[in-house]
Order: sequence, then C-alpha cells, then structure tokens
Amino acid sequence: MQIIPLFVALFFGFVPMFFFAMFIYWLDRYEKEPKILLGAAFFWGVVIAAGGAFIINTLFGLGIYMFTGSEGAAEFGTASIVAPLVEEFLKGLAVMIVFFMFRREFDSILDGIIYAGIVALGFAATENAFYIYDRGFSEGGWAGLWTLVFVRVILVGWQHPFYTSFTGIGFALSRTSQNPILRFIAPLAGYTVAVLAHAFHNTLGTLIGGLPGLAVGTIFDWIGWSMMFAFIIWMITKERNIIQKQLREEVTNGLISAKHYQRALSPWTMSIAPFNGRAAARFFQACAELAHKKEQFAQHGDERGNAAIIESLRRELAQLEPMVK
Repeated sequence: MQIIPLFVALFFGFVPMFFFAMFIYWLDRYEKEPKILLGAAFFWGVVIAAGGAFIINTLFGLGIYMFTGSEGAAEFGTASIVAPLVEEFLKGLAVMIVFFMFRREFDSILDGIIYAGIVALGFAATENAFYIYDRGFSEGGWAGLWTLVFVRVILVGWQHPFYTSFTGIGFALSRTSQNPILRFIAPLAGYTVAVLAHAFHNTLGTLIGGLPGLAVGTIFDWIGWSMMFAFIIWMITKERNIIQKQLREEVTNGLISAKHYQRALSPWTMSIAPFNGRAAARFFQACAELAHKKEQFAQHGDERGNAAIIESLRRELAQLEPMVK
C-alpha cells in the first residue's frame, strides 16, 4: 500500500462529501438540525454502514461464487441484489434511530431527507476512498486514480444521498401522517424505493458496462437528482408556509414583532443570523421550532408533550426577543 496515493484517495473520498454535507445543511433553511446529531449520522455512514456493508457484501459475494462457480454471477448478484438491500438497510437504520430516539428533531419531510442525505454522504466518503485507491490507483495507476475521482465525485457523487432520501421521506411521512396504516407502511415503502433505485443504477452499469454504461447511468442519475432537488425546494417552500401560518398568532399576541416575523420568513435569515450573535441565531431557530410544534399540535394533539414544548419555546422567545435587533 502506497502512502501518497492512499492519502489522495482519502482526501478526495472524504473532503468533497464534507462539502456536500455542508450544502445539505445549508438547504435546511428554517429549522436547522442539531450539528452533533448530523455529525453522528455522518459517522454512522462512514464506519457502521460502510464497514458493515463491506463485510456483508463480501461474504454474500463469496457465497454466490461458491454456489455458482461464476465470477460474473457473483458480481451481478452482489451489485444488483445484495448491495442495494444491505447498504440501504444499514444507512436507513441510522434514520430509523433518529426517528425513534430523537423524535422531537424529526419534524418534517425535509428533516427526513436531511438525515438520510447526511448518513449517505458518510457512507459515500468511505466507499469513494476505497474505490479511488483500490479500483483506481491499484488497477490503473495515477491515471486510474484521477479517473475514479472524476467518476465518484463529479459524475455519481450524489447517488447515495439520492437513494437513501427515499427512506428518509418514508420515515417522515410516518412521522407526519395521522393514518395508522400509512405510518406503518411508509418507512417500508421508502426503503423499497431506495433499494429499487440503487439496484437500477447498479444493474444498468453492469449490463451495459464501459463508457456507454457510465454515460447512460449518469443521464438517469442526474435526472433523478434534479427531480429530488426540485422536490426539496418545494419542501422548503412548504416549511415557510407553516412558519408564516403558525407565527401570525405570536405577532398578534405581541410575542414576536412584525419585523422579526418578516425576518423569520426569509430563507436567508438562518444563514446570516450567527453573524448577529448567538441570541439572534437561537431566536430564529426557536421561531421555526415553535411553528413546527404548533403544526404538530394541530395535527396530532399533545403528542409527546407538544403543549409543554410550545409553552417552553414561547418563554424562551420572550426572553430572547429584546436581545435581537
């Protein structure tokens, strides 16, 4: 194992995924998720999901080869069946943990996409570093390494967040729905779509192969990513509408000034609030949290102490409001 190529592989495996994760965090316009929880999700993807998938995929691949005696069957079975099932399950497991253990932070469909995307980027960081070194440098030298950097970061860099986002959407629909059947089925349906999307990508690349397979796969990937990005923009708009609706009462009651109400509706406020001090950043974060909790109270009643949380947030806003310019 050569140190410099390994370092380059680790750099281009992890650093771009950190920037992608920062972009996802930036997309969360109104109610930022806790950084420590997002960091834990990323770490889960890097270590548990990626490490577990490598072991399980390898064992199943060996099993298929021993049963069939065919390297082609082992490669196809692992790529098209085993990997999508295993990898989406292990990534989705982190989303499920957040869903059950940190339910208070799981407020919307956008939250489901955020957590799913972050854990998937952690997974992609480890997988990319491995592919860039093992399939790139080890098989093709420096030319192979730079080719894999381009393919893994530029061409297919968003593939794992795209797949796993469906699992996140499934859990989010379960969180926000009042239908008990949908609440049970939605996470399973989301995981199923994630597996199918993953399997389609891998199967397409395996069946066509070479540059034509890469080109066709990239076209389908980018179409899917563009549709998901449009969906995220729509979700951001819906979150703004929730804040607009639920904070009107707080303006009428004098808890929030009309000026701060308008700032709370701006998609740029949370980006610049930290520059105005910790109190301002927390104030507008609490505004979004209050709006979401009021929306949940309207839909689900006093679920898990929503009423107490709402009053706690109102008290906090009353203390912070005078400190915000």
